[in-house]
Amino acid sequence: MAHILIPLPSVGYDPSEAAVSWQQLAALGHRFSFATPDGSAATADPLMVTGEGLDVWSRIPLLKKLKLVGLSLRADGRARAAYAAMLADVAYQKPLRWSDAKASDFDALLLPGGHAKGIREYLESTVLQKLTADFFAAGKPVAAICHGVVLAARSIDAGSGKSVLHGRKTTALTWAFEKKAAGLARFTRYWEPDYYRTYSEGSGDPAGHWSVQAEVTRALAKPEDFCDVPPGSAGFFTKTSGLFRDTPVNSGPALVVRDGRYVSGRWPGDAHTFAQTFAEVLAGR
Repeated sequence: MAHILIPLPSVGYDPSEAAVSWQQLAALGHRFSFATPDGSAATADPLMVTGEGLDVWSRIPLLKKLKLVGLSLRADGRARAAYAAMLADVAYQKPLRWSDAKASDFDALLLPGGHAKGIREYLESTVLQKLTADFFAAGKPVAAICHGVVLAARSIDAGSGKSVLHGRKTTALTWAFEKKAAGLARFTRYWEPDYYRTYSEGSGDPAGHWSVQAEVTRALAKPEDFCDVPPGSAGFFTKTSGLFRDTPVNSGPALVVRDGRYVSGRWPGDAHTFAQTFAEVLAGR
């Protein structure tokens, strides 16, 4: 069984992407270590755990716990249960420091995502970028989902000077998903309209220039190496509407891309299939 490292920011990661992956792979006997900036246990984005703060009336104290939009946008029941179980895991409670994690000590790397602003310390960490590049250079299995793919895209191979994703096929959070969520948040969370945009465009930037899809695509050998669901393909609406999530027994809504020993997913709705695909890589299939 593999010893898998999951690095996390201090606060702001997505609970579904981390916990569902952990639960699915731990159930198969794989062992985990976690790493955070200072060695203290990480905290997921609370809005994605509870759903509180995602409705237009959320700033009214008496209505704060009344959730409508929040119920559909937060982690679903399976993911919340997985998150609670992960919080109780001793390895989660006693993580390594980022600076103490070495690729040589682990068999595989798993990079969850998250869109809250706290995820920036994770995406911008030169320590994690070097660590990720070391895993790729060693030929070890790596899985990245949603904004975790941005961390991989920013990780530079020492030999070529290019992203470790250059020459690989990948998916990540699509601009269609990111734009749809951001548009909803501008209405329902009007006091923080860019909640779903980890990075926003500056003056003169085209729309979506700092979206996950655009940044990842710029790191690839060619634009078509970024994989999305082809229009008109079977299950297109189920996979792209954002209304459906996969389950342990239904991969229909998911899009997961495998390129050799590298696996990528788009968003929390792909998490079960993402973990199952990574399990196949770890098993040598």
